Amino acid sequence: MPTDPASFIRRPRCSSMPRQPQPAPFDGALIVNKPGGKTSHDVVEAVRRLVHFRQIGHLGTLDPLATGVLALLLGRATRLAQFYAGRRKRYACVFRFGFATDTYDADGKAQGADVAPELSRAALESMTAEFTGHFSQMPPPYSAKKIKGQPAHELARKNKPVNLAAVDVDVFEFKIIGVEGPRMRCEIECGAGTYIRSLAHDLGAKLGTGAHLEEITRTAVGEFTLDQAIGMAELEEAASRGAIQELMIPLEGLLPDLPRATVLPIIERRVRHGAKFTLTLSQVQPGRISLAPGATAQLDSGEWKPARLRVFSQQEKLIAVAEAVVPRTYQPIVVLDAAL
Repeated sequence: MPTDPASFIRRPRCSSMPRQPQPAPFDGALIVNKPGGKTSHDVVEAVRRLVHFRQIGHLGTLDPLATGVLALLLGRATRLAQFYAGRRKRYACVFRFGFATDTYDADGKAQGADVAPELSRAALESMTAEFTGHFSQMPPPYSAKKIKGQPAHELARKNKPVNLAAVDVDVFEFKIIGVEGPRMRCEIECGAGTYIRSLAHDLGAKLGTGAHLEEITRTAVGEFTLDQAIGMAELEEAASRGAIQELMIPLEGLLPDLPRATVLPIIERRVRHGAKFTLTLSQVQPGRISLAPGATAQLDSGEWKPARLRVFSQQEKLIAVAEAVVPRTYQPIVVLDAAL
């Protein structure tokens, strides 16, 4: 058998060292105006294609029917998602009375004939008051809630039993804007985990006419508002110019409600290694945020949180978020720029 001369060429050994992941080209938040008919995952995938990296997450799913604020975190900013988990949300909605649907929204199948109700604004205002505050809510059967590890909507589509448990939710404001024919226009501010579809369904059941969510726009996630949101066409145009970063909120502009401290290099080294560090009171500056028109009345849903602090380097770069363990002593819980 002839011997291939190439077989005698000495080839370099493959290194056993694991390849280091490449850092994302930029870090921060991108506030997208989600179009109707798209899932939140669709939008995330579209942005991944535009920016050419995958390290992107969002701060709360929107149903395909919904439009409005979809807050994305890119690069190292994804590590800050835990601090946004309790952010309040605002919605502008249309509830359609007369019949319910299986999905509780306009994308579902009608569960009966349209009874064409005559709505009383006074009666509706009395009922919406009962759906304001802290109460238990049953999630829709067509939802992402897991049942033994399987999303409820998958079971519902296979006509299998969907046994969900009620969850506690918070509705801080339920304001009727107008009533016309069988439709009620409203604005809602609520805590994380509240299903607006369930509010529509439950209100229709209480009224005895049935109802479903016909339109919904998320107008705010905490401090992020619809006025800041960027449409997909604008994102695509910016990507073609290599200018998406110009539309982003940088790391240093995130979590402005948390106090901050700028540390000296000797403390910075401790922070980058994840070690505890001590500050004087004069080093800690209070958080500052002026909420834009349309933002939620408060940022969070009111849960107790330990004292947290944003830590900046002398170069004004956000390097960590830390938590108080004793007065003036902090433990880094997220280090964004670790020691090399």
